[in-house]
Amino acid sequence: MTLDGIIFMESSGVIREAFRSKGLNVYSCDFQPADDGSPFHFQGDARTVIREHKAGFYGFHPTCTYVCGSGIHWNDRGRGWEKTDAALGFILWCMAHTETPYYLENPRGIISTMIRRPDQEIQPYQFGDDASKLTCLWLNKLPCLCIDPARRKAGRMVLHKGKMVERWANQTDSGQNRLPPSETRWKERSRSYPGIAAAMAEQWGNPAELALTS
Repeated sequence: MTLDGIIFMESSGVIREAFRSKGLNVYSCDFQPADDGSPFHFQGDARTVIREHKAGFYGFHPTCTYVCGSGIHWNDRGRGWEKTDAALGFILWCMAHTETPYYLENPRGIISTMIRRPDQEIQPYQFGDDASKLTCLWLNKLPCLCIDPARRKAGRMVLHKGKMVERWANQTDSGQNRLPPSETRWKERSRSYPGIAAAMAEQWGNPAELALTS
């Protein structure tokens, strides 16, 4: 089966459904089942799925736990670097698919220093979502996302350390994430934002344009 695209390491289906709304035959893939029960989802290992199914483009959302800037300090505090090395190895495997247009998404972290710098850094509020979460994109045969200033969602203004700063719905006034500790916190924090998903589908969802880009 040849697909228009596969979004790897996505169980929420947010990006998958944004592309499918444009008429593209796009599947998601994750070790977890699809949160929405969609039949357009491969449950399993990305390496196996990518061998068995050809697609016109890929979206990679590798787990950020062991490569993001906020977690790396634990490596030198007893956790060790083994899981980080394995995570970087998987990211290199993702990036090796240079024959196919793809994007790889992750927060700011050591991918930038250990592999290469991202092609673009974006925020959900730039695409209309009431949230702040710096997101890096590494792109292959895809253009950077265009950002329409008219779509920007303004944050609330708060006084922090003597200065007025913007904060969004997912943040406390001090800038911390509002989600309390829980077993599902990692999943909720990794969920893609609809505004970014819509922009991806709008700007990368035309196969003819992708062919010209590549």
